[in-house]
Amino acid sequence: MIQQLQLNDICIDLQLKDVKHTYLKIYPPHGRVVITAPKDSRLEVLRAYVATKLDWIKSKQQQLQTQERETPREFINRESHYLWGKRYLLDVQEHAKGATEIIVGHSKITLRVKPNTNQQSRAKIIHNWHKALLHEVIPRLLAEWMTKLEVIVKGYFLRKMKTRWGSCNHQAQCIRLNTELVKKPKYLLNYVIAHEMIHLIEPTHNKNFFKLLTTHYPNWQTAKAELNQLPLVAETWDYVVAQT
Repeated sequence: MIQQLQLNDICIDLQLKDVKHTYLKIYPPHGRVVITAPKDSRLEVLRAYVATKLDWIKSKQQQLQTQERETPREFINRESHYLWGKRYLLDVQEHAKGATEIIVGHSKITLRVKPNTNQQSRAKIIHNWHKALLHEVIPRLLAEWMTKLEVIVKGYFLRKMKTRWGSCNHQAQCIRLNTELVKKPKYLLNYVIAHEMIHLIEPTHNKNFFKLLTTHYPNWQTAKAELNQLPLVAETWDYVVAQT
């Protein structure tokens, strides 16, 4: 059941669940505020906690409301597409013979398809290509971080996710990565992988987790800020603000 807390001019959705920690999240595009807390939490304590975050919440809401956003892609000629942080123009070429293929040039991505291939089919072709590109890069990064962190990743999965850049299943020793990362610079993919793999050592975002992250990825705050400042896609991403 979702309750609501009103603090000054900010309305906060409150979710009491079977969790150990309290999480505060802000959701694009308008900066909806959600706090998830243990079932036995006292409302006055949660209200006081959120009050300490008011300036931060307002700052993030303003950032989200002014942040650049991608419009939904139509997969048509001269449409902008991003690959590893660089902008390209899409060039759709229809041909009756030959296999479907994608060619990356200096400033354009050529998509060669059969005549009358619809938007949904073009989107699927591009999505599968994105996954193939990630599969070419990720195993090497995993191997490097497994050596550095002395952990084992038994598997990884790619998925287009609405609320996370990545996630970690600590017990199964698996990580999941968002296919949208193929649009960002490769070093941001590396940051997300490092972040999720450190969860194999420390499952929660506690002080030890951030100590480990700082030790192994000293510039993580810069990487995180850059990732969150890049254009958002049409879906929504969440910002985990704090955990107690």
